[in-house]
Amino acid sequence: METKRFKKAVSAEAFVFLIFLAIIFGGIGMKMGGANMMQTMMATAYELLIDTVFNIMAIAVIAGALSGALSEFGVIALLNKAITPLMKPLYNLPGAASVGIMTTYLSDNPAILGLAEDRNFRRYFKKFQLPALTNLGTAFGMGLIVTTFMLGINAPGENLGMAVLIGNIAAIIGSIVSVRIMTTFTKKEYGTESYCIEEENGESADDILNKREIRNGGVGGRLLEALLDGGKNGVEVGMAIIPGVLVICTIVMMLTNGPSADGTYTGAAYEGVALLPWIGEKLEFILKPLFGFTSASAVAVPITALGAAGAAIGLVPEMVSAGTAHANDIAVFTAMCMCWSGYLSTHVGMMSALKVPHLTGKAIISHTIGGLCAGVAANLIFQLVSMVL
Repeated sequence: METKRFKKAVSAEAFVFLIFLAIIFGGIGMKMGGANMMQTMMATAYELLIDTVFNIMAIAVIAGALSGALSEFGVIALLNKAITPLMKPLYNLPGAASVGIMTTYLSDNPAILGLAEDRNFRRYFKKFQLPALTNLGTAFGMGLIVTTFMLGINAPGENLGMAVLIGNIAAIIGSIVSVRIMTTFTKKEYGTESYCIEEENGESADDILNKREIRNGGVGGRLLEALLDGGKNGVEVGMAIIPGVLVICTIVMMLTNGPSADGTYTGAAYEGVALLPWIGEKLEFILKPLFGFTSASAVAVPITALGAAGAAIGLVPEMVSAGTAHANDIAVFTAMCMCWSGYLSTHVGMMSALKVPHLTGKAIISHTIGGLCAGVAANLIFQLVSMVL
């Protein structure tokens, strides 16, 4: 049980916080107009709830149902045995984590939470490993969508196939960096010995790893019950991420996007002050050598990916057609959009769903470094392959 903490009813932090709010929202309000700012904030939150949260919940329900069936009939146990020799040296995670990679690559970041709710999945993880699932799942979230979208861009004379492949490889490198950094934090929190499923009823640690609990009844009944229980876990996950997605993603979107198409503010959803892209342009002298961007405007793609990968990849076709992005940029875009995939808008909710909200800051720091490493790796690998070919 956590110890309660107390402070004086009125302290300096109350005034500091008020000043901070006045600077942030006062600045946005001066740019957009106070009424437009409030309308955009509410409209963006509503659109995120309808278009994003319910979509994530649907993904989590299907992923949870699938994971329930996979665990009930021993597929996760099989993968744990077969892939641990690969996952252990790369990620310091059990082989069962590979199921999370597959589900998030085919869908989105929170799909891994449906797995994490399943007892037969959690049993393979030590306590320090479970929070790192947020970083692992996010690094592969929307992977298939990002990959197919980039491959479908019309870029005559550009070898996009090689660029996208390099981007996927770089995203894997970024995921390893992110998970490894995260587990250095969680080891200090939980140690390295305790499993998520504690030894109980005479069950030893060996039993936890080499036996699995199954439901009563015949095969058909077990399958149906596993699917429904897994889907129910997905609903709970979807509800748990609502506050994080609505609050964090609304702020990120307003700091990332600009005014409407005609340059005015109307109070519509997803308008903003474009602060993050502006910061990116000021840091071009650092970012261009690291990522090899053809144009300073390319910085907007990974910065937008902080909040939403879908919005980020939507910027790419216009850049390619305008000649401000080429195959080398596509490799970096693929790596960073896939590795980051809107982690600022999902990490809070995902860590809360895993019941470790106090580690959210460490997860974000780890994943920020991992995504940057993915982008640098994509640039370096692309340059090396281009020299060889």
